[in-house]
Amino acid sequence: MKMGTAQEVVEYIRKQKVEIVDLRFMDFPGLWQHFSVPAHAVTENIFESGIGFDGSSIRGWQAINESDMLVKPDPTTAFADPFMQHKTLVMICNICDPITGEDYTRDPRNIARKAEAYLKSTGIGDVAYFGPEAEFFIFDDVRFDQREHEGYHFLDSIEGRWNMGRREEPNLGYKIRFKEGYFPCPPSDKLQDIRSEMMLTLEAIGVATEAHHHEVATGGQGEIDMRFSPLVEMGDKLLKFKYVVKNVAAKHGKTVTFMPKPLHNDNGSGMHVHMSLWKGDKNMFAGEGYAGLSDTGLFAVGGLLKHAPALLAFTNPTMNSYKRLVPGFEAPINLAYSRRNRSAACRIPMYSTSPEAKRVEFRCPDPSCNGYLAFSAMLMAALDGIQNKIHPGEPLDKDIYDLPPQELAKVPKAPGSLREALQALEKDHDWLLKGDVFTEDVIETWINYKLENEVSALESRPHPYEFVLYFDI
Repeated sequence: MKMGTAQEVVEYIRKQKVEIVDLRFMDFPGLWQHFSVPAHAVTENIFESGIGFDGSSIRGWQAINESDMLVKPDPTTAFADPFMQHKTLVMICNICDPITGEDYTRDPRNIARKAEAYLKSTGIGDVAYFGPEAEFFIFDDVRFDQREHEGYHFLDSIEGRWNMGRREEPNLGYKIRFKEGYFPCPPSDKLQDIRSEMMLTLEAIGVATEAHHHEVATGGQGEIDMRFSPLVEMGDKLLKFKYVVKNVAAKHGKTVTFMPKPLHNDNGSGMHVHMSLWKGDKNMFAGEGYAGLSDTGLFAVGGLLKHAPALLAFTNPTMNSYKRLVPGFEAPINLAYSRRNRSAACRIPMYSTSPEAKRVEFRCPDPSCNGYLAFSAMLMAALDGIQNKIHPGEPLDKDIYDLPPQELAKVPKAPGSLREALQALEKDHDWLLKGDVFTEDVIETWINYKLENEVSALESRPHPYEFVLYFDI
């Protein structure tokens, strides 16, 4: 099902006897929000006039005295919801001010649309393609709470190595060892059918996929790779991806988290993002330089690495993100580039030598990010590198983790915490303001929201392991 106009959507609703139309948009931090209207209420007019809602109740948005906002459905995003009992058509919406009619500057999808427009205005390219590899955990049980006098979390998985000795009457073994979850066949991989259903459901709603597999960690870690798409479209698809993965898991009595580091002492969930810029039918990253890159591709890498500390405030936007970015778990904490070397922040994949396949893989991001903001910030960093001819220096074609200390000390490091990333963003964000893509208000609101609601909230609470270390002092 592919629709492009309001008329086609209205006609589809009538012919397919759709009962409910679900209108969705993303809040500022990065969660999908929605409300539903009866199908008969959807006319061609609402695609222009919009439908009102209370913007003050959405995280990071309007003040209570400026609460009225409009959602305007994008007809090109329509898809049939595969989970609802009543026949439901979903559309992703843009957010507008009801008085001025202007697109709302804090709407993440609007920021992504502006980033695409800015790319075209530079003349560097016509389209930016993104291909994220979002990892996640499928758990069988989750419990957590935090109060004034107690705090804990409990996770469980039938695959978890910690259940090797549990009485399961019978326990049949085949629990995946820590760090050995990459590609084992069933019966060790107990989630093949569920991931296959996730993949097929994604395909059914128009999200093209390339592969799925178990990931490195024990306890249900998996990955489903989506085929690359233009920036805004991929932002939409990442939301569909999370929606499908979570709901297929729920259908089977399981739960999914995109939290970057839910398990101690095993690999976390990253979201390596492949990126390329095209002008007409030419891949602007393909050339005769290092690893088959053009000067444009190399300068894009230079921009990503130069601005990485600030960029991570959007691509790795949670306190938990930085528990993944630690040595020993394949995480790219060193800001370097390389071909084939997965320990570098930027990798130039060498699966194919064809110019069409040439791309840059930024390995720092994780799936907790707001895709619209993360992809937009990546594009802006790459464009700044290209515009200012920022060369990334010499590549690091070695195992970074085996470098001697004196050599490793010369390699720039990723921020060690969300607070550090936000501080870097505060100092270094002029490149994000070009073309009015990100505004000063968006940057300031993002920093303040994260500091108040996440950084300070976590820093002020006792941690269970502090009791292990300090209770008896």
